[in-house]
Amino acid sequence: MTVMMMMTNNSCQNMAELRVYQHLVYAIVYTIILVPGLLANLLALWVFKVYIRETKKAVVFMMNLAMADLMQVLSLPLRIYYYLNNSWPFGHALCLICFYLKYVNMYASIYFLVCVSIRRCELIMRPLRYKGSKLKVDLIICTLGWLFVCLGCLVFPLLRNIKHNDALVTSQVGNTSPEVNICFSELPMQKINGSTAWVILILGELLGFIVPLILVLACTCLTAESLRKQSSSTIPDQGEKRRALRMVLSCTVVFLVCFGPYHISMPLDFLAKANTLSSCTLKDWIQRCHPFALFLASLNCSLDPIMYYFTTYEFRRRLSKPEIPDLMSSGR
Repeated sequence: MTVMMMMTNNSCQNMAELRVYQHLVYAIVYTIILVPGLLANLLALWVFKVYIRETKKAVVFMMNLAMADLMQVLSLPLRIYYYLNNSWPFGHALCLICFYLKYVNMYASIYFLVCVSIRRCELIMRPLRYKGSKLKVDLIICTLGWLFVCLGCLVFPLLRNIKHNDALVTSQVGNTSPEVNICFSELPMQKINGSTAWVILILGELLGFIVPLILVLACTCLTAESLRKQSSSTIPDQGEKRRALRMVLSCTVVFLVCFGPYHISMPLDFLAKANTLSSCTLKDWIQRCHPFALFLASLNCSLDPIMYYFTTYEFRRRLSKPEIPDLMSSGR
């Protein structure tokens, strides 16, 4: 125990050791996510494009969710390169863009998971209201959602937008100590006072996690309750209700598994990087655990396609053998 405490306290002073550890974890987890996430989301977009006009069951929202996941996956090669080579040679502007897109894609995924849950719940609770085509309405909701997310996430690159000369560190990896360009979470943070930091954290947690979580849980409870009731105002098909419940439950599970740990560790990591924590032990522990929470958040782009397959009948039908030739001809 004494040795462990000494190692923890030393790591607070020796940031190079922590940096090597984080780079190794990030390189491994992003490599694991890259290929399955890329293939699965390309396949999902291919399927959704074909039957987008055949069903009203939140397909537009799932298509935008797949687009957000695909954008996140496409940014992973640059991240893997950085964490393997410990240097960013692509310029400060591209670094900020990749850093910004990470948060845009994550919170867009959260937004569209909520939209999928609400729409499936509404289709069960009030099916007559959505008897007609709602494609234009869904497109407007998606556009407003992207706009809201893009504007809200601007705070992340703005807090890190410091002059290029200030974004240099001395690397102590191995026996050399060259000056290298840093990127992503290692970018220096703008100096802000404590009250401003807390306002940013509270708003981010409320709008980005707590309110969406409440909506997803509410949809889950309402859908489960409708399964037990027999009413002329709801869909009489119990099989349809069960499929809707599986979809909403899947959204809840993905939401909690992927984004719950991240939004617990994110404010702590923010405080640690802002040097507002006095305990070296606590600061070091937070920065060693945060990469795994970020891994779970990134894993969302691989879990969503699994959710499409097991909870959406049309998705499975399109991937069945009799439907593949039709799908290919429609694509041509």
